[in-house]
Amino acid sequence: MNITLDQADLAISAAKDKALDLDTKMNIAVVDAGANLVAFARMDGAWLGSLDIAIKKAKTARYFDMNTGMIGDLSQPGGPLYNIEHSNGGLITFPGGIPIKDESGTIIGAIGVSGSSVDNDHSVASAGAKSV
Repeated sequence: MNITLDQADLAISAAKDKALDLDTKMNIAVVDAGANLVAFARMDGAWLGSLDIAIKKAKTARYFDMNTGMIGDLSQPGGPLYNIEHSNGGLITFPGGIPIKDESGTIIGAIGVSGSSVDNDHSVASAGAKSV
């Protein structure tokens, strides 16, 4: 099962609303279950350097079916996933990427957000993921 374009648009809309609530500008990416980009939005004035980060956060969350912040915790020196960020063409292992699940709990895609603090990135991604 894959996320639909309508669901991806819903996630982006909810994420944009949360970003506006936080008074920040974000890049927001949604990938399907195969980690393929389905939808992307760059809010006016969002950092150009965060385009790639948002997409990689979404892909990282889907590749490992967990929040990117959790992968970051596991990839610290001495951790079981140390240096994993160098795999798969480059991963992002700090907060802002979250798997998206359907009503039955099946992962159908993921959202990645970048453009502010990691706490804001995670909050905005969470709003997007929960909207689906």
